[in-house]
Amino acid sequence: MSNRTRIFSGMQPSGEAHLGNYLGALRQWVDHQDDHDCYFCIVDQHALTGGHEPSELPRRVFDLAVSFLAVGLDPERSTIFVQSDVQEHTELAWLLNAVTPVGDLERMTQYKDKSSRLESIPAGLLNYPILQAADILLYRAERVPVGEDQLQHLELAREIARKWNHRFGEVFPEPRPILSGVGRILGLDGDAKMSKSLDNTVRILADSDEIWSRVRTAVTDPQRVRRDDPGRPEVCNVFSLHKHFTDPARIPDIADQCRAGTRGCVDCKRILADSIDEHFAPIRERARKFTERPGRVREILEAGAERARTEAARTMHEVRERMGLDWRRAAIATGPL
Repeated sequence: MSNRTRIFSGMQPSGEAHLGNYLGALRQWVDHQDDHDCYFCIVDQHALTGGHEPSELPRRVFDLAVSFLAVGLDPERSTIFVQSDVQEHTELAWLLNAVTPVGDLERMTQYKDKSSRLESIPAGLLNYPILQAADILLYRAERVPVGEDQLQHLELAREIARKWNHRFGEVFPEPRPILSGVGRILGLDGDAKMSKSLDNTVRILADSDEIWSRVRTAVTDPQRVRRDDPGRPEVCNVFSLHKHFTDPARIPDIADQCRAGTRGCVDCKRILADSIDEHFAPIRERARKFTERPGRVREILEAGAERARTEAARTMHEVRERMGLDWRRAAIATGPL
């Protein structure tokens, strides 16, 4: 694996993954394992900036780990671990503060959006992109699978690497994005990005009844009021989801029947719900087996953290030395007083 391109990506632990996580990230992560040296991280320390509930966080980490494994992330081909198990993440984040201008952080779109809704802004919200840069640079990742909404943060990580290398010497590659090509995944409301916090998505491990109860609420073409009204599949969010889950051979007929007004939206949603159910059935079964063996999940995360710590230690040894934090070298050079 050493001569493969290294990639890093992480996901916040909001519990088990949902359709947006799967379409926007997890499905691509599974494919990357064949061609890259992969580090996939549950970034629990990032979750601390969002007003988390401490008693719930451990369970959310475990549930997301089960989702990782159930969709096909393989601990034999990828390093899968929890961010807080590797202390070097926060150490490097602190050191990267030395080269990161406050103005660059204040220009981040996500910071401006989130801080505008807060009366008191936590410093962690401002520094969030520095920890994100540390996550990536700690493993000297060359590529980062990201959605378009994270491109600004990744560009800042590239700039931080560039400034640090200029000041202290070449250590970090400037990570480049791997875009999923999926684009923005709208939630069932047809308006906002798919998100568990907005309750506009479907859990990937939901059973048949839950999938249908969620999909039947999805917003469709607003101009189609009656069942026999001609529809516009190109603007219907339900139809856009068919492209990800429904048999491709059926999609042209679904589109034609929508335009002709011969298939109602409820029927279209039923087909989508059944397609989602069928797609995730084997994933649910794998998740069930992992959930019944929590010790095995812990073993995988602990082994992944051990591998990650080994790599992180190599990076931080060089970083500390370059930044003048190895006082022992001076003691050896000058000898005893």
